[in-house]
Amino acid sequence: MDKVVGSGTGLPCRAQQFAEPDGAPEARCAGWIIPAVVRVPLRGDAVRPKKLEMRRMITLNTMGQRLSGLVVASAALLCIGVGDATGGPTINWPTQGWYNGTPAGVGLDEKILAGLDADFASGKYALIDSFQVFRCGEKVLERTYSHDYAGIYGKEAKTKGPLNARLTGRYNYFDPAWHPYYRGTGLHTMQSVSKTVTSVILGIAITRGDFKAHLDAPVLKYFDVANVKNVDDRKRRLTLKDVLTMTTGLAWTENVPYDDPRSDSSLMEATDDWVQYVIDKPMATEPGTVFNYSSGASELLAYIFQKETGQDIDVYGEKYLFAPLGIKHHWKRTYLGVVDTEGGLYLTGSDLAKIGYLYLHDGIWDGKIVVSKEWVKQSLTPFIDTGWQGLKYGFKWWLYPRKDNGQFVWMGIGFGGQRLMVFPKEQLIATFTGWNILQEAALDAELANRLLPAVNAAQCPATAH
Repeated sequence: MDKVVGSGTGLPCRAQQFAEPDGAPEARCAGWIIPAVVRVPLRGDAVRPKKLEMRRMITLNTMGQRLSGLVVASAALLCIGVGDATGGPTINWPTQGWYNGTPAGVGLDEKILAGLDADFASGKYALIDSFQVFRCGEKVLERTYSHDYAGIYGKEAKTKGPLNARLTGRYNYFDPAWHPYYRGTGLHTMQSVSKTVTSVILGIAITRGDFKAHLDAPVLKYFDVANVKNVDDRKRRLTLKDVLTMTTGLAWTENVPYDDPRSDSSLMEATDDWVQYVIDKPMATEPGTVFNYSSGASELLAYIFQKETGQDIDVYGEKYLFAPLGIKHHWKRTYLGVVDTEGGLYLTGSDLAKIGYLYLHDGIWDGKIVVSKEWVKQSLTPFIDTGWQGLKYGFKWWLYPRKDNGQFVWMGIGFGGQRLMVFPKEQLIATFTGWNILQEAALDAELANRLLPAVNAAQCPATAH
């Protein structure tokens, strides 16, 4: 992994960069190697001491920098090199695979989990493909459920419609070569969980200083305005933060089934140039004020990322997220070759859980900063009420408010039954995959409320990894 920190005493070290849009210079520092003990907090569990050899420990000049409204005031900041190795881990990092445990071994009620498993197997929740549970760094349950999708969707696969606009290829959602599994592998389509992972990669690029634009930067700075339709003052005020929080103000219809011909998401996917389709939409509301779920808004991020960093977001993600976490993936591209950040990612449920595990550890993986704690916190801070299942929304994360403790369950949610659920206080992660794309039910709150009673022990047992 490329180092941000210089290699010798007195050489510059870039602080985590959240620069102002006016181009304020990067904070720089010089320092030395010094042994230290740093506490790496595990949300909801005891703080675990961790030995670090902190390269370039320094004190920065007083500065105030903000990340889209999050003020990072620092009279004396410590600059930890992004990606720098630290001492040996005190927990089991699942880079090469999860440690296998048992529900009882991590304080979970086996009967409750078995009840969910039985309901999935019986078809009570239609077309669930997999169900995994992780706690305290261990995989304690993994189930898969087989379905004959070639038979289930055989008729639709040959019928042109909103989910099959071209009858063949990667955007025929009924083609068993592409959905739900990628060409016979164990990689399952994540659909809109891709949006959540895109947010993680964007945060990594900001942390590393590769994405320099502030989140208040106008989206139109990345376009030739002369080639954009329906430009008005509201579109000029549309910012990156509005794209992240689904508050673009663009006229967009996605509150209908995806097989409905009114769905802008399906209409976009039927075109060659998705990005142009999105940016040409007229404005309906003031940006930043109204939640309106838009897959198109998320597709803008692939284009913007390329423009801002000069790098492909999939290639960048492989280098700085997928490879360091040991995640195998495939990512579809649009007909023009743009990465499908709105819904084209394929992962396994076990690897999807690693995204949740990374955020449970405030962006640290195996002693290295992958994404900043500030980005994690901002991403998981409710920005707006979605009006759906009681969920709030952060930076491409759905946030389900718990009634028992005032905290949130962090979620990635995807069309057809893809779900990542993280219960931070309990250090509990659950993943689900499925492919119920014609009669999908809103089950996120229900599944979260069924999982929580399985927690018997509030803290991770001392024997857990």
